Amino acid sequence: MEEYTVIGKRIPRIDAKAKVTGEAKYAADFELPGMLWCKMVRSPLPHARILNIDTTLAQRLPGVKAVCTGKDFGGWKWGWMPKTRDEPPLAIDKVRYLAEAVAAVAAIDEDTAEEAAELIRVDYEELPGVFDPEEAMKDGAPQVHDYVKNNLSWDFHMDFGDVDKAFRESDLVREERFETGRVTHGYLEPPAAVAYYASSGITIWAAKQSPYFLYRHLAACFKLPLSKVRVIQPYIGGGFGGTKNDSLAGDFCAALLSKTTGKPVKFVCTMEEELMTSRRRHNVIVYNKMGMKKDGIITAMQSRIIADGGAYTAIGPLTMYLTGIMSTLPYKLPNFKHDAYRVFTNNPVSAAMRGHGVTHTRFAAEIQMEMMAEELGIDPVEIRLKNAIQAPHETVNKITVHSCGLSEGLKSIATSERWKKRLEKRKRADYISHGVGISAAAYLGGARQRGHQSCAAVIRLCEDGTIDYLTGATDAGQGSDTVLVQIIAQELGVGVEDIDIKRVDTAYTPCDAGSYGSRVTVLAGEAAMKAARDVKEQLARIAAKNWEANPEDIVFRDRRVYPKGSPDMSMPFDKLAKIACYSGSGAVIIGKGYSEYGIEILDFEKGIGNCGTSYSFTSHLSEVDVDLETGFVKCTDMLIAHDCGRPLNPINVEAQNQGAAVQGLGQSIYEQFVMDRGKTLNPSLVDYKMPLSTDAPRIEVIDIITNDPNGPYGAKEASEGAIVSAPPSVISAIHDATGVWFKEQPVTPEKIVMALRAKKQG
Repeated sequence: MEEYTVIGKRIPRIDAKAKVTGEAKYAADFELPGMLWCKMVRSPLPHARILNIDTTLAQRLPGVKAVCTGKDFGGWKWGWMPKTRDEPPLAIDKVRYLAEAVAAVAAIDEDTAEEAAELIRVDYEELPGVFDPEEAMKDGAPQVHDYVKNNLSWDFHMDFGDVDKAFRESDLVREERFETGRVTHGYLEPPAAVAYYASSGITIWAAKQSPYFLYRHLAACFKLPLSKVRVIQPYIGGGFGGTKNDSLAGDFCAALLSKTTGKPVKFVCTMEEELMTSRRRHNVIVYNKMGMKKDGIITAMQSRIIADGGAYTAIGPLTMYLTGIMSTLPYKLPNFKHDAYRVFTNNPVSAAMRGHGVTHTRFAAEIQMEMMAEELGIDPVEIRLKNAIQAPHETVNKITVHSCGLSEGLKSIATSERWKKRLEKRKRADYISHGVGISAAAYLGGARQRGHQSCAAVIRLCEDGTIDYLTGATDAGQGSDTVLVQIIAQELGVGVEDIDIKRVDTAYTPCDAGSYGSRVTVLAGEAAMKAARDVKEQLARIAAKNWEANPEDIVFRDRRVYPKGSPDMSMPFDKLAKIACYSGSGAVIIGKGYSEYGIEILDFEKGIGNCGTSYSFTSHLSEVDVDLETGFVKCTDMLIAHDCGRPLNPINVEAQNQGAAVQGLGQSIYEQFVMDRGKTLNPSLVDYKMPLSTDAPRIEVIDIITNDPNGPYGAKEASEGAIVSAPPSVISAIHDATGVWFKEQPVTPEKIVMALRAKKQG
């Protein structure tokens, strides 16, 4: 393995000091002279026709400067692609979920804006609602949108091989119903933005992990050229999709109210608003049918999923696509059929969340496989090793895998003391049972979808040898800024402290598709590497003249530059920078780079081809203690063997896997929105049970290094795999402790107690 001076080192995050000292400014921290506050008026009904909106009293309130309603946006709507643009900034004719925004006010302070919002009177005609996706698909169900039949938001289908023939030839076929819960992302910073509409256009400071989405949406909504829209990204207080990866009513309302008043306008969602109205993970029903030979080889799989999409389409089509296309990994699967249906309901909108799509179908497939292994008397590790893919591999739907550490990861778990001693530790006490479970998963890196996909980077060399780095890729808390700076430091032979990465600003930074689908390290990293190499090539030509050497023989290392094999002839990097910048030609050293996919096939409609540039593989062991009297579950330990190619910053990889695993643990046994006819009954972090620090298990991460050819220095995705693998491993461990299989998330104490009672009664 090549020796690196920066890559592969456990370097602390470059934004750590700013965050721990409070220097970092988030969207809610921004204040501008003359700034107004925006507050929303929200519907008390989940489905109703809007008859009239009376804003008279609100407009008369001292301190109120402007009011807007849905009609003020001229019928404009947004969505993921042209034919799914169905969501207006404010409801126009109907409200389709409880607490949907119908009006907004701008006032001199937050209290006045809140009081004014309460003075707006809205007359509604209540309509029948539909809240269950399977009921919504039936003839005669209330229609959320009139232009679709049976509330079908989106459907996606795949059919490869011959599943019917394979099932007939199988020794064992099982079909089960699974269900995943409706959960939130759990970031502690709620949505916020400050917008200012001036003669130069719109400037907005917004908490967005994909700011160029909002950039395009604002331009389209206000009929402005993109050059007249500027999105400045503050620090992000966590982002895993959802409201941080899309535009919101508040973004558009703040901009419109600013245009009306000529003043900056700020909105900050309360945590209750976030939990009531935020885009959340889809609640998905998975019907999984699997066939096996008696030796455990999988012959075929068929899945049908029904997803509760809520009131609007959002990015739901991509979630449906991922439920299918990623089901052909991580195991060899010669025959596969998949039917996905996303259904409109009068619930809040469902959208992307870390690991979206794959979390649902992988949970069903992993538990189904373990149930069949148990029936056939095959060890859980053995059955996975029998079916695990080996690189190079092409799936039945033409996903190409160039590197795969799945078998190595499974073997590392199988040889661990935790797995070897699982039977010895079964009983902690008379009423405490210990269980150990495993799972495996795959996830894409460098996600591909329609539209603009390239990442770009610009590097400017300063005359003192320091470096300005511009990227449109967002660090939403995952530590990607640090990794990108490491890549540049490695290429130029300087320290990370010599590089200054600029905050994303659409007026200056290169256009970027966004931080989603584990694409930043892979694609923005490739762009950063190429831009650094561009700078290095320019400097090497100048240095080569000094030593009468070939440019390709110039070495950049430890802040020094020298001809290959002659370190005694070195000069400081900053001296070379001065020579380059002060040369007679007045050189300006700027490097540019962009990412390239290099993958030809992608048929979105049929699910054929690579949805990413590379694929990570995760093997996951979980240990739990189950109180057999109360049903309470404590996850005590996790062991994660993760193939992320080459870890560019091992401490970052470790932290990302740990965080993702705890998120997966939350949706396995703790978290779920409690709903009643479209109303969220637990819209607070007191009642919505996310895992606390005291609930987090001990987590050990093993790096399985595979060196993928499509990532910078061999890197791949590092974290989304762990949120996919955590739920089935935890629920497998609960089965090991109780002897009961659970097919719905979350597995609550009540479910465990009732299941144990039913088991006892036979």
